Order: sequence, then C-alpha cells, then structure tokens
Amino acid sequence: MQDKFLARIAAFETVSRHGRVRKISPTMIEADGPNVPIGGLCSIETVQGRPITCEVVSVEQQMIRLVPYEPVTAIAVGNRLTALAKDADVPVGDALLGCAVNALGRDLVSGAQIGSVERSPAGFVRTSPLSRETRVEQLVTGIKAIDGMLPLSIGQRVGIFAASGVGKTSLVQQLLHQVQADRCVLCLVGERGREVEAVWTQDMAQSTKSRTVLVAATSDETAVMRVRAVHHALALARHWRDQGHHVAFFLDSISRYAMAQREIGLAAGEPPTARGYTPNVFAALPMLVEQCGALHAGGSISGFFTVLGEDDDNDDPICEVMKSLLDGHIVLSRKFAEQGHFPAIDVERSVSRLLSVVTHPEQRRMIERARACLATYSEAKMLIDSGLYAKGSASHIDHAMAMRDPLAEFLQQSQTEAVGVAQTRQALANCFREAV
Repeated sequence: MQDKFLARIAAFETVSRHGRVRKISPTMIEADGPNVPIGGLCSIETVQGRPITCEVVSVEQQMIRLVPYEPVTAIAVGNRLTALAKDADVPVGDALLGCAVNALGRDLVSGAQIGSVERSPAGFVRTSPLSRETRVEQLVTGIKAIDGMLPLSIGQRVGIFAASGVGKTSLVQQLLHQVQADRCVLCLVGERGREVEAVWTQDMAQSTKSRTVLVAATSDETAVMRVRAVHHALALARHWRDQGHHVAFFLDSISRYAMAQREIGLAAGEPPTARGYTPNVFAALPMLVEQCGALHAGGSISGFFTVLGEDDDNDDPICEVMKSLLDGHIVLSRKFAEQGHFPAIDVERSVSRLLSVVTHPEQRRMIERARACLATYSEAKMLIDSGLYAKGSASHIDHAMAMRDPLAEFLQQSQTEAVGVAQTRQALANCFREAV
C-alpha cells in the first residue's frame, strides 16, 4: 500500500507545462511546447471550450508534433497546450468482459468510461525471450482444415492472408466462437461501423460474448485512435495472460493498423519507403507480434492476425513482413470462395510452423500424405482436365485423383459447425480408406 502511495507522489507534477499551437494540418499539429517525450499526452484548448487530447509523435529542439484523437476542426493557431500528467494507460480487467469499447476504453454506445480498478500501460511491453515457452498442447479451433491439416499450438501467432471479400472476417468469427480459450480479445481496426455492429450484436452468441471484449476503431476515426485500439486490446490480453489465463487475441486487420501507423509516420516527417510505408511501420510490427506467445509462468496469448493482400499472390510488403514474423500462415483462396468452398483455406499454400510440436509421428505422416496428394493433383490438373492424362499412367496421380473428392469434402464445413479433434483425425483417416 505504501509503495502505491509513494508512486502516486512521484508521478504528481507540481508545475504545469504549456505550449502554443503553431501549425495545423488535417492529420497533425505543430506546437512550440511543452517539453513532452514521444508517446506523451497533451490537452489542447478548442474554440468550443472542450479540450482535445493529442499524442506526441515527434520532438525537435524548438517544436513538437502531435496527432489528435479527434478531428482538428475546433483547433486554432495560438491555442494553448497543456501536458497531461497521466500516462497513456488503459483500463483492464474482468469488468470489460462482455463489453464493446473504443480505443480509450469507453463504451461504444453510451461513450461512458467503464469502471475498472486496474489500469495498464497502453504501449508495447517487452518480454524476455527466455521467459517464453513452446507449448505442446494443441490449440483446438473446431475447424477441420486447421485442426486436421494445420494444427496449432497454444500461444502460436498465426496470420490469415487473403484479398478483400474472400472470407477473412467470417473465418475470424468462427474461430472466435469455437476456439478453446479462457478469454478472447477482438480488435477491429479500420472497419465500417455497420460491420462492427453486425459482429457484436447480430453474429455473436451470448456464451461467446461473456468471455470476450471488443475494442473497435472504425475507418472514420483518426490514425492515432486506430493504433491505440490495438495497443488497448493488447494491454487487455497481457493483463489476463499475466494472471495465468489462456487468451485468444484477434486483430482484424493488421494491414489497416500498418496504414494508420503510416499516416502517423508521414505526419511526423518520416520518409516513405516500400509502397509508401514509413520506417515506424516496420519497427512496430515485430513488437506487436512479440506481445503474443506462451510464458513459463503459465499464461499465454494465441494471436490471429488478418492480413489484407492486394491480390491472391499476397506480395504486399506487409504480407511479406508478417510471414517472416509469424509462426504460421493460413492463406485463403478467392477461387475456393467463388466455388462456395468454406472455409476457403488453400492448404497447399498454408503452413503451421509448430505442426511437429503438437502432432505425433503417425498423424504427421497422414498430414504429409494428404498434402502430397493435393500438390500432385494441382500439378497434373491441366492434363486431367484436358483429357490428356490416361488413368493408369502414373500410380501417384491415380491416387491423388482418388483422394481429391474425399479431401475436398473433409476441408469444407459450415460456419456454424464445430468439430472435435478426435473426430477430425478420424475423418482425415477415413479419406484414405475411401480412396482405396
């Protein structure tokens, strides 16, 4: 109790620090002070009388640059800035379960602050590599294509890669409903307001909602609010992980988070690089991913990050960076989606880097055989479809042709269907029996 009291005294500022607005643009504000570090918060007076909170993104000898949490229409040159004594922290705890909040922890409907006795830093918190562990327990998702062909470990970080309109959000919703986790954190960044409402009020069962918190920043909010929504969601996940819980963290999408970081980087004067992305984007992505994982202390965060590609080749720089950072990637195919194949997972292009950790040798051999059949059929598809392949010419192609329909049926399921791990493994084994 005494330590908390002394910490509050140390944090108390006896002198207020001020500055004046010098320049205003739609996304950035320049001021001659106060002397605040990057990430610090300031309050700016407005012509309407209600102050606006801003975050410092760049500091120079005679100037600071800030990004506002709200539109800058009510700010004028010469308005006064005041440094806020409080840190950029956020509310955390079980009081937020079943709630939909914005990046500042306020209820999305009423705008009121949700009561919570605990607060946590909103920024990234570094965890020692030696405090982490690789869990041998499989993360059960209830989706056959994942549990059967791309099994995941508790604490694994996975990307869901696809172009727009291929079913990323639908897959995330199914994972959210079916994944076996103590707590779920769903962060929607840059989404349309209609989709946020549909996800939370129409498509989520009460049993799922009771263990879930939604943090949302829609596309019409400022870049710093979109970034802060992600940091708030991660703070919630870390809080429950540190209590020993297994947390499932969903970010839809990390591409829009990168776009928001790019806006902030450009406002701060950073030079654009690949596809216009600024260096702060590529610095933030690995720190974001490393917030997830399993700890020796007992808690874990399993991360699912949707990544928006410009096309099915997924050669966007954010896609390439995320593939190098994550423990696996699930690639969705537009061709499968157009054929009514749900989930539209392209198993041949997807990978789980912890497959060998969570499976036994017999199961791995079965998965390798199934993947080999899919690859063989893809290579011979042109010959088969054109009628140039004669059955009996190659035994491995014949086997792949026999396996095609059983595997295609195995890899599909409805969005409301959850399949157990034992049932999934048995169904995959049955595919080989049907092909004999």
